[in-house]
Amino acid sequence: MAKIERHPLHALAEYLPDNCFDDVVFYLQKYSVHLTVTQARSSILGDYRNAHKGKNHRISINSNLNKYSFLITLLHELAHLLVYEKYKHTVAPHGREWKNTYGEILFIFLQKEIFPDDIAFALQKSLHNPGASSCAEEGLMRVLRGYDNRPSDLFHIEELQLNDLFVTREGRIFQRGAKRRTRYFCTEVKTQKVYLFNALYEVKKVSRV
Repeated sequence: MAKIERHPLHALAEYLPDNCFDDVVFYLQKYSVHLTVTQARSSILGDYRNAHKGKNHRISINSNLNKYSFLITLLHELAHLLVYEKYKHTVAPHGREWKNTYGEILFIFLQKEIFPDDIAFALQKSLHNPGASSCAEEGLMRVLRGYDNRPSDLFHIEELQLNDLFVTREGRIFQRGAKRRTRYFCTEVKTQKVYLFNALYEVKKVSRV
């Protein structure tokens, strides 16, 4: 289970880009959001749970994200909150209502010139039809990864050569195969089963099994 870190609200500033702390706090305080910063989770970047049974709205964000990814993920989850406030559970999680709301809140923050030009450009392209997560938008994800403090022993799948061996975060060893559209076919060495990997999935190279 991911470890949860609890900090005073002012400590949130260290996770955010400059010039957006007050705007973020406005939403958190207005909607009484309980925000937690967790250790890295491989399956999600952030999470939203609606208020119920006396509990506040809850949002959690991975602590290992760079500042721009952290803010974008937080805005993504705040959009879920705003949709819930208006529609409760009557609409799809990433349907038209969420896309419109996320686009609106994203536009507000883009106007504040918080993001570097390359991130701002990628976000502008997704304003009218944002993906269910930044990971679902490869162009945006590629730009955001450029601001990560990535260890030297980590590689993206697309940086490996054909037939290179690599190990995943879970310790499973694969051999990189050919690319099919946006994904790579990779064979697990132990089972010989084939899996599809995102081009920007991070792994470590291994020389032999």
